[in-house]
Amino acid sequence: MYHPLSLFVGLRYTRSRRRNHFISFISLISTVGIALGVIVLITVLSVMNGFHKEVRERILGMASHGDVQAASGRMTDWREAMALAGKHPRVIGSAPYIEGQAMLSHKREVSGAVIRGIDPALEPNVVDVAQHMKAGSLDDLKPGEFNIVLGSELASVLGVTVGDKVTVIVPQITVTVAGSMPRLKRFTVTGLFEVGMGEYDRGVAMINIKDAALLQQMDEAVTGVRLRLDDVWLARQVSFELAESMRGRYRVLNWTDYHVNFFAALKMEKRMIGLLLFFIVVIAAFNIVSTLVMMVVDKQSDIAILKTFGASPGQVMRIFIVQGATLGAIGTAIGVVLGVALALSIDDIVAYAEKTFGFEIIDSSVYYINKLPSDLQWPDVAMVGIGAFVLSLLMTLAPAMRAYRTQPAEALRYE
Repeated sequence: MYHPLSLFVGLRYTRSRRRNHFISFISLISTVGIALGVIVLITVLSVMNGFHKEVRERILGMASHGDVQAASGRMTDWREAMALAGKHPRVIGSAPYIEGQAMLSHKREVSGAVIRGIDPALEPNVVDVAQHMKAGSLDDLKPGEFNIVLGSELASVLGVTVGDKVTVIVPQITVTVAGSMPRLKRFTVTGLFEVGMGEYDRGVAMINIKDAALLQQMDEAVTGVRLRLDDVWLARQVSFELAESMRGRYRVLNWTDYHVNFFAALKMEKRMIGLLLFFIVVIAAFNIVSTLVMMVVDKQSDIAILKTFGASPGQVMRIFIVQGATLGAIGTAIGVVLGVALALSIDDIVAYAEKTFGFEIIDSSVYYINKLPSDLQWPDVAMVGIGAFVLSLLMTLAPAMRAYRTQPAEALRYE
């Protein structure tokens, strides 16, 4: 029943009452500290994952998963490109588009924007902008009627709403008898959209693709073909495969190419915050060192007697490793359970706190969202749990080495 000896004695030391109550207090503090560190780390990483997910979904509300373009900027054989892309098993939707820079004006207000010509029947196959319409519908973009749909912030800047007229000025020159003049056309605002990203709400306007072709003199050509995939995370791989199958005729991009620096910054931010918060666990784990050092001093005579009865220095060392690892395992287990529970219910907790105390933690007018998003990812939970336990285990080595070097004669001299 005493085998292995190190495990038996180590667990007994862990649950036995201390003659020195301060050691018990430090043991409790170290366990609670590790648990709190793990709870905070899991919760914060989940909230950051939630924010990243919200941002990604809002970007994909306007940005397609893939984009096939001609090197010259004018794609005349875009129907063939759509057919080639549609042969890939991952491509589930495609739509042509025309895109260019323009200046929009209304009365004295002027603002630059990206004018995107779309096919209202095909555009929902590649993006979810129809779900973000605040007023009007994409179906109102009928060819020849010169209607336009604006982002909510862009409409606010111009001071327009549905039914108003805006003048679209493109950076191309029209030669007339009166001289050279920029090409411009008046459009009627028939819809407003809001995806929650200033890049789109402030800087994008949509018109019918045939109206865009007339405005920019594209004839039957388009800027490119936008694609939707069945798995957004495979966009880079699919873009490489499409580029290879098209044999260099077209340039194939994916949604990460347009926001590579932004998502790299988000990834770096998550790593740095995770690293900084992990120091909470490190500080708590140092309490294990204090606990075990005091325990080794308190158990000098026990160590000496064990060695006198034949216990090897390695067995004595493992006794205190077991004790420290047990404290770390208990703290980690409690932290993981409570951290997962908090991450899964953080939205309800925040809503209850806002309702109870009458204030907003997340101001929707600033952040476009009215809740604290959370996306619990089990790899993060596993990483935090394993990291906390391994750190606790490493902290036991120095005190265990001190027990390893204890000399029975010196320890028992004054007993």
